[in-house]
Amino acid sequence: MADMSHIEFRSDDFKLVQTDIRIMDKKLDTKPTTFLKDAFRRFCKNKSSVAAAIILAILIVLTILVPWLSPYNIDDVRTPEKFLAPKLFEAGTGFWDGTRKKEHVVYDSINGVPALSEKYSIASIKRSLISLTVEPEPTLIDSASQYGTGGLIVVATDAAVADKDVYMTSKSLEFTDKGAYTLDVVFGDEENVSNSKLGEYCVYLKTGERAEDRLMIRDFSSDYSPISFNISQAMKDAGLSSVAGQIVFEVRSSADAFRYILIDSVKLSGGERAKNLEELEAVSFDNATVMINNADKNSLGYWACSGRKGIHNAEIFYCDYIIDTYMLVYGDADLVTYSATELNGWIERGWCTYDYNVGPESFVRLTNDCPVDYVESQTVLKVTKKLSSISARGWNYRKMGYSKMPSFILGTDASGFDLFKRAFAGLRTSLILGVCTAAFCFLFGLVWGAISGYFGGNVDLFMERFCEILSGVPWIVVMTLCILHLGNNITTFFLALCMTGWMGTAARTRTQFYRFKGREYVLASRTLGSSDMRLIFKHILPNSMGTIITSSVFMITSVIFSEATLAYLNLGLQGVQSFGVMMATNQQYLGIYPNLVIFPAVILALMEISFNLFGNGLRDAINPSLKGSD
Repeated sequence: MADMSHIEFRSDDFKLVQTDIRIMDKKLDTKPTTFLKDAFRRFCKNKSSVAAAIILAILIVLTILVPWLSPYNIDDVRTPEKFLAPKLFEAGTGFWDGTRKKEHVVYDSINGVPALSEKYSIASIKRSLISLTVEPEPTLIDSASQYGTGGLIVVATDAAVADKDVYMTSKSLEFTDKGAYTLDVVFGDEENVSNSKLGEYCVYLKTGERAEDRLMIRDFSSDYSPISFNISQAMKDAGLSSVAGQIVFEVRSSADAFRYILIDSVKLSGGERAKNLEELEAVSFDNATVMINNADKNSLGYWACSGRKGIHNAEIFYCDYIIDTYMLVYGDADLVTYSATELNGWIERGWCTYDYNVGPESFVRLTNDCPVDYVESQTVLKVTKKLSSISARGWNYRKMGYSKMPSFILGTDASGFDLFKRAFAGLRTSLILGVCTAAFCFLFGLVWGAISGYFGGNVDLFMERFCEILSGVPWIVVMTLCILHLGNNITTFFLALCMTGWMGTAARTRTQFYRFKGREYVLASRTLGSSDMRLIFKHILPNSMGTIITSSVFMITSVIFSEATLAYLNLGLQGVQSFGVMMATNQQYLGIYPNLVIFPAVILALMEISFNLFGNGLRDAINPSLKGSD
């Protein structure tokens, strides 16, 4: 090629070839934008990610506001309020109305209500009962129940003790030949007496310890026909004017199997000259269930048995019902006695006014804080002429400190805590733990992975071997050791989760740096003299952020699930409301009160799905080339 360095150029050697048209840059059709604005526009085009972001925002706002604004207590156990049904609408609407349906529940036929816990009065149950969806139906049982009725008394021998008769003996009674005493006994019906296990028996009036001190009513026999025996006449025939004796049923034992008899009723009666009619009536029975239930309560009607005494074919009723759980707990209270001190305290607080000289009609309720609606009566001490107490009625919720009847949108748990408030209070703790852990692991893992991936060589080798050694220690072991030495608190959980949680972010960052550090634009920038810091933070890291940010967002839900897992292993947070501890506590009631687990599980599922969709949207917005990748 010819050397032209010696040639000199002048301005008149050049001329414009296009002088009739003005040349300039074409005006842009759109406004200039930035990377963040462009990423935000791409994110908004992803409808599922936008919906997830809105749901996340709502959940986060609720975790802040609900524990702060809700008036309900979640610190002190309130046993009377436990297991209340979720309530959003008024009772009787049939959906989310604070009512609960129970099936196959024992029916108290005497009081005409389902047999609920004894802590509820019959009046409270009747007031809160919405309806009986299935009318009571009888079922035959072979055991005594306070809600059962009827049946047959079983007097049985013990197969383990051969050749030993069994005796059922009444309490000692006084009989005279002029008292016109009679004994009537009815045994089991024909269906029952056909059983081959029925044995021989005898009935007699025992007047002493000797064998001859007996007034035989029916000798050993397999005759189960009714007995009608005139005791006074038998005494006259035996030359006895009066005796103190016991009615005895004796069942003969068998060496090969147990034997028993069935007694339907025993009736002891006396004439006009009998003096112990009350005792006779108490010893008599025509209802086996009542007889067994009253055995320990009524000494007048006591029957002792040397063998086994039981019940056969008693009736018990079961029903299905719907009940307003709120009215049951907070409804109109029964008559309650309050001391004068309590009344004076209400007056001093300005809750009510009362003049005991005038009486109950002077009571005026001034605020909703007063637990009493009206006073029925008062008691005045005769000596000092001062008020002692009042008998009054009012709503139970006022006695519990509420100004109006509560309404728990998700119901209450076993401690009487509002499930809605407790769920979001626990979620707040878990979310704070997750965000703080994810932020630390993201930053530390980002720095570690950037150094390892950018510099490579021996630096990368050393750092990778360290990560492999640390990752070889099971995470649960690290967590357990931290808890044992530092306690079950949120700081311990944060430290334990951060000790190994950053390695995932570090590995992804390292991979991305190896992927981008050899690209042409990075080499060009290096050629132009860019520093390592500029290459890392200006050229390599921005292109890697899509994948790294996605993994970091997923780490938040991973931390929440890890905390819940530890709670199931009895290693959960102590002293603070935690979502995991709440779920672990409530899971035992899943079969009985499913709302205690289902509602929190729905919240957790929404959080997990929303974080996943939100993370995917961020990845696609920051780096569109990764759209659709895992």
